[in-house]
Amino acid sequence: MDDHDVLHEIVAHAERFLDGLPERPVGSTATVDELWTALNGPLPMEGLDDRTVVTDLMKSAESGLVATAGPRFFGFVIGGSTPASLAADWLTTLWDQNAGLVAAGPAAAVVEEIAGEWLKELLALPKDASFAMVTGCQMANFVGMLAARHQVLTDHGWNVEADGLQGSPTIAVVAGEERHATMDRALRFAGLGAPKVLVPADDQGRMRADALRDAVAGIDGPMIVCAQAGNVNTGAFDPLDEICDITHARGGWVHVDAAFGLWAAVSPRLMHLLKGHDKADSWATDAHKWLNVPYDSGLVFCAHPKTHRASTGISASYLLKSAAREEMEYTPESSRRARAFPIYAAVRALGRAGIVEMVERCCDLALRFADQLSAQPDVDVLNDVVLNQVLVRFGDDDERTRRVIDNVQRDGTCWLGGSTWKGQAVMRISLSNWSTTAEDVDRSVEAIIRAARAVGG
Repeated sequence: MDDHDVLHEIVAHAERFLDGLPERPVGSTATVDELWTALNGPLPMEGLDDRTVVTDLMKSAESGLVATAGPRFFGFVIGGSTPASLAADWLTTLWDQNAGLVAAGPAAAVVEEIAGEWLKELLALPKDASFAMVTGCQMANFVGMLAARHQVLTDHGWNVEADGLQGSPTIAVVAGEERHATMDRALRFAGLGAPKVLVPADDQGRMRADALRDAVAGIDGPMIVCAQAGNVNTGAFDPLDEICDITHARGGWVHVDAAFGLWAAVSPRLMHLLKGHDKADSWATDAHKWLNVPYDSGLVFCAHPKTHRASTGISASYLLKSAAREEMEYTPESSRRARAFPIYAAVRALGRAGIVEMVERCCDLALRFADQLSAQPDVDVLNDVVLNQVLVRFGDDDERTRRVIDNVQRDGTCWLGGSTWKGQAVMRISLSNWSTTAEDVDRSVEAIIRAARAVGG
């Protein structure tokens, strides 16, 4: 058997999978128990041939796949993969470059630096900002916290990299009431604990600037303020311009958690939502959301490159460093997948105009969802649809709303999730896929209405 036969099998499977995405049931059709039965077994004592292993895996896993890459998956703010980024991701695996050092993968290093410069321009960030490509926004927030921790403690005479946190000045961590949970976890990873100062939010989940000003009035020591661009439920943006001015006046660091909201910067129509974002000190976002590249593809940017590198850099005698930018100096990782290849391909294939169109289309389709659903009796859209998020409630009834969500997921036409907003159960619709069309929205609305009628009033 040809050693490459298994690769031919994968190509044929890929064609079938991609061709079937638009019409396949969006949710998984197998239970976890059924998947255990299909995939489990004793540890193999003797190996099987590659083709058998791969074809068995494709067959057994098929019913447990969720069509997150398809046009009618509206859960968790998950994008798909554009054709160019998917193909480049295959090349990334084929080439198997370790994008930690220039010496281990010169092409990966050069492409990463080029893609980083493009991203800063697209996202309207300072030209001299540093960046890193990490696994996801969770790790991007973590890196942002490492840089913030380094700088605010350095400003107060403490070297956290050399001396740790024990005995250091206490850092006042300030965050909004409606921050994302990954922000808290990033703070825990950085040894800073949960935010000690929580700033009230308005009815859309935006941090209130007046409340922030009052909250930090008595803080004289090191301070980090965690702001948000794109609330995970409503899509709303904190008032970044005011937050930066208030924080910097007191010598603090502003980090912006912008997993999907930062991509509003590409659009002249949406840019106002991010007013003042370029005055922040660090930013975190995801390329696998609105740039629609395969997992994993988190991005972190820092307005203070020396601080960034000081907080994450590494030194060892065997590391053959060059005069060029060494990728591992800016991330918590040494061995790294060459994540820049898919990003580079996506940006080249779409261009600025294509990225703008994709982001704006998703926002327009969110409004289409909201308009059609709110026209139905006993259906309420609870948020101001300013971006790509829609919160829906059925008959002011928690149980009914949850049952409608369950019916929609079982129907398979589309997939969307539930959440809790202001103490109420809600349906949460997120649009960020490059391939979603108005027809997909209309089909999904019909499925939601069917599900609501089946539940009854």
